[in-house]
Amino acid sequence: MKAKFNLMTDSTCDFSIQDIERSGLTFLPFTYTEAGKPDGGLSGLDDLFQSMSAHDFYERIRWGATPKTSQPSQLVYEEAFRKAAELDVPTVLMTISSGISGGYNGACTALDRVQEELGRELPIYIVDTLLASTSFYLLLEEGVRQRDRGLTVQEFVRWAEDARYHVWTIFMVDNLDTLHRGGRIPKSVALVSSALDAKPLLSWKLNGELTILGVTRGRKKGMRKMKEYYEKHRSQLQYPAVAAIGNADCENDGLRLGAMVADIDDSARILTSTIGPTIGCHVGPGMLSCCFWGEDRREKQNAIAGKVKGVRQG
Repeated sequence: MKAKFNLMTDSTCDFSIQDIERSGLTFLPFTYTEAGKPDGGLSGLDDLFQSMSAHDFYERIRWGATPKTSQPSQLVYEEAFRKAAELDVPTVLMTISSGISGGYNGACTALDRVQEELGRELPIYIVDTLLASTSFYLLLEEGVRQRDRGLTVQEFVRWAEDARYHVWTIFMVDNLDTLHRGGRIPKSVALVSSALDAKPLLSWKLNGELTILGVTRGRKKGMRKMKEYYEKHRSQLQYPAVAAIGNADCENDGLRLGAMVADIDDSARILTSTIGPTIGCHVGPGMLSCCFWGEDRREKQNAIAGKVKGVRQG
């Protein structure tokens, strides 16, 4: 069945270039730059590890590289939207969470400018996934399947804006230094984590910001915590279950975590991905993530809030 709309994504979705080509997607690349280095440092276009392998990229960070990231320029967004307008086919752009990046707002600004330039409203829709990296990968992988089922562009946007709240995420990083440097985690939290030599476990808030679920000593204990989180929150209705395991140059740990998930659901479809350059700049090597479909996280939060409000005051 021919798709009824074009699907675009930014490069923080952790799709490989093969995934992009196979799915017929257009991707808009972020960039990363290490300023102040005579040779330009670790800098480049997030081209989904076409010009540099994941291992080489993360090895540079292990040796002290500290690149910063930038969202696609207004020119990149505008050119993509002009091409979509020329094709005169509805288009959806799925972006990194607005809770950690200005990419979504930048895309909206560019779309407004192109529509003003052309003097008409374009059938282009921008979806803030409120996710990134492996969780974005899981949402987009299913999004391609929904597109191919024949959803109209309006149906797809409604699906995506609901489905993003059914993606559950837990990920572990070796430390919080890189997240702190990028302004995603307070300095005090990063210092405590470093002092305790703890492995932080993180997830997403409903507004797309990061939140710390807890800490653990050692990667093996962290992986067991991730398995327990999956077992507790995975969908009991979806069969077969689907889980996405992402890694930042720690492929063997990713394979082990995937096997642990499969021990719980032997019929589960385990997807694997590599944490891309943009997110990798902020989490560093060693990040390990587990993302899966579960109940509506909004309902879960509302239920917790209801319990708190229902507590009688003394």
